[in-house]
Parts: sequence; C-alpha cells; structure tokens
Amino acid sequence: MLQVLSSAWALLLGMCLLMVGNGMQGTLLGIRGEIEGFSTLEMSIVMSAYFAGFLGGSRMAPSMIRRVGHVRVFAALASLISAVMILYPTFADPWIWTVGRVIIGFCFSAVYVTAESWLNEAADNSNRGKALSLYMMVQTFGIVASQALLLTADPSGFVLFVIPSVLVSIAITPILLSISPTPAFDTTKPMTLRQLSKFSPLGCFGMLILGGVFSAQFGMSSVYAAQAGLSIGQISTFVATFFVGAVLLQYPIGWISDRMDRRTLIIYVAMVGTVGSLIGVAFGHQFAFLLISAFIIGGTSHPLYSLLLAHTNDFLEHGDMTAASGGLVFINGLGAVCGPLIVGVLMENIGPPGFYLYIGVLFIILVGYAAYRSTQRNSIPIDETGAYVVMSQASTTPVSMEIAQEYAIEADLEGEDDSQSE
Repeated sequence: MLQVLSSAWALLLGMCLLMVGNGMQGTLLGIRGEIEGFSTLEMSIVMSAYFAGFLGGSRMAPSMIRRVGHVRVFAALASLISAVMILYPTFADPWIWTVGRVIIGFCFSAVYVTAESWLNEAADNSNRGKALSLYMMVQTFGIVASQALLLTADPSGFVLFVIPSVLVSIAITPILLSISPTPAFDTTKPMTLRQLSKFSPLGCFGMLILGGVFSAQFGMSSVYAAQAGLSIGQISTFVATFFVGAVLLQYPIGWISDRMDRRTLIIYVAMVGTVGSLIGVAFGHQFAFLLISAFIIGGTSHPLYSLLLAHTNDFLEHGDMTAASGGLVFINGLGAVCGPLIVGVLMENIGPPGFYLYIGVLFIILVGYAAYRSTQRNSIPIDETGAYVVMSQASTTPVSMEIAQEYAIEADLEGEDDSQSE
C-alpha cells in the first residue's frame, strides 16, 4: 500500500479533490433546483443529462487521448468543468443546466479515463489490486466529504458553486506537475453486446438494473430530500449515507461471495436492498429511517455491481474478460441515463415516495431474474470461481473496468499456480 501511495499520491490527491467537486455539485443542484422552483421532471432531465454525457465521454475519450495526448485532454476538460460549475448560478434555467450537465458528465468521464490510465501505469502485477482498492476508497471518501461542504454557505448564493469549481482547478495541479512519464494509451476492442449477453445474461441484465439504481442515488437523492422537506444538513447527511453504506458493506459481501454461489448471494443482497427501499416508502417521514434505508440501499447496490462483474467473469475465458469491460460499462450507462427520468416521472405523479418505489421495483426485478437464471444453468463450483474485485459505480469507465479485469485474471492465475504447487 505504501508503494502505491509513494508512486501515485499526486493522482490520488487530485482524484479525491475531483470527486469532492463532483459530489458537491450534484447534491447542490438538487437543492438549488428546489429553491429556483424547478419541477421534479425538469430536475430529472437535468440529472439524467450528466449520465448521458458520461456515457458519451467514456466512448470518445480514448480517441481524444490518442489524438492530442493525456496532458492536453486532462487540463482542457478539467478547466471546462470548473467553468461550467461557475455558470450554474449565473444562468438558473433548467435547459441551460441540462446542457451544462451533459458537458460536465462528458468531461468527468474523459478525465477519469485519463487518470485511470496513469494509475494503471503506476501499478504493477504485485500491487494492482491494492492500487484499485485505494483508488475506489479515495473516490468514495471524496463524495462523502463533499456533502459536509454544503453546510459552509447558503445554497441560494454563489459561494457553494465557487468551492467545487476551485477544487477542480486545484485538483489538476498535483497531477500535471508530479506524474511522469505520460503513459501509453490503449484499450481493448470491446466484445459485442450480443456475445456478452450469451456469456452472462444475468451479468448484462443486472448491470442495466444497477445503472438505474445508482443514477437514482447519485442524481435524484438530493432532489428527493429537498422535496421531502429536509434541512441542508439533513440532505447532506442523507446523500453521504448511501456511500458510507457502500464502503462498509463492500468487503463483507465480497468475503461471502468467495464462499457461496454468487447467483444465490445476488438474490439475497437484492432482497435486502428491496427491504431498504420499503423502509423508505413506509417511514420516509422519519429522518432516522431515511438514513437506515439509504445505508441499506447504498450498501447493497454497490457490492451488487462488483458481484455481477465477478459472476460475469466466472463464465468468461481470461482472454475475453478485458474485452467484456466496455460492454458492461455501456450497459450500465444506458440504465443510468434512464434512471433519473423514470424517477422524475414517478415523483411528479405520486410525490417523493416515487424515489424509493422506483429503486424497490428494480431490486425486485433483479431478484426475480436472478432466481430465473438459477434454474437455467448449473452453478460453477465455488473453488472454480474467479476473484471478487471491489468496484464503484461513481466513476467507472472502460479503463477502470479493464484494470479490475486484469487484476481478476492475475488473481485467478496466482490461485491456479498455488493449487498446482500443492
């Protein structure tokens, strides 16, 4: 771990500041939209726009980097993010915000791709897993820490928009000054979605479902909380609790996943997520229960992402695992784009409980489909399953997915060598 920190501290510090800026602006827009009188449907379009931009950025970033290089892409897009954040309070219009969110989503995606390629260059076979885990921990810490900054000023003013803009501007400094040399950039040609769905129908369907679940959390939780009448402090705590749950439950669920059938565990974890959603529907008027529901939903949806990745890998040859990365990210992105829009329609018609109703229905659908798939194909013996790799949906790109796949392959090969030596 110390070796990873010494070689990539600037990158990790910069990414933490970027995630603080990203997490802060997402929640802040939900609060400010309520202050400006935007409708729930308008805010759902604004929030969905980020994921549309992110999906486009993850597809286009590789060609941009090959054409002009890492440094130019990183510096230009980070500067554009900073500028757009300042423009939000200047032009309080939902359609202008929508365009801004598309731009910011696109830029953040490309920035993540650039930073993750540097991370992969800084790591080697002996510490790639630690580097990836540390990277995910830093990202989640940044999002959680960002919520506390919402308490430093009035959300109806300019200051809270200036803070994330400044943080993003500062974030690029240690990365651009400290990281050398610029790594070579190459991504694996993705497997077609048809091929991928044949290998793992549950993996593909589950990724689509979880895209919708995550985008509801990341995009619409602050909109829900504002409509539910929570204070600024309560909103920041509520949003942060989703990610606290994700951090605390990732590793226990990962430990269990290496010791039981993964499809069965997916069913159980999704059922727990359903219970968390029902708590939110039934007791949404009590803040303590809202925190419990947020903790459960965050603590189940994020590990489910890693579980579905590991389950998909169980049916892939090592040579196909990195090729599957782009397809899985794309499927997850499609679900993420649709999530806020559907939540917005539900909340517009039935009120704030529509937020939890949407998430609960998605969890139930995942439970049903996982149970169905369990009847269609025999389980893989536990001792033949691959490694569980901790992943976060907050900034997953094809590059970070490929890093995770490479680590999973290395872990599998090490396991095979150990068994042969015995």
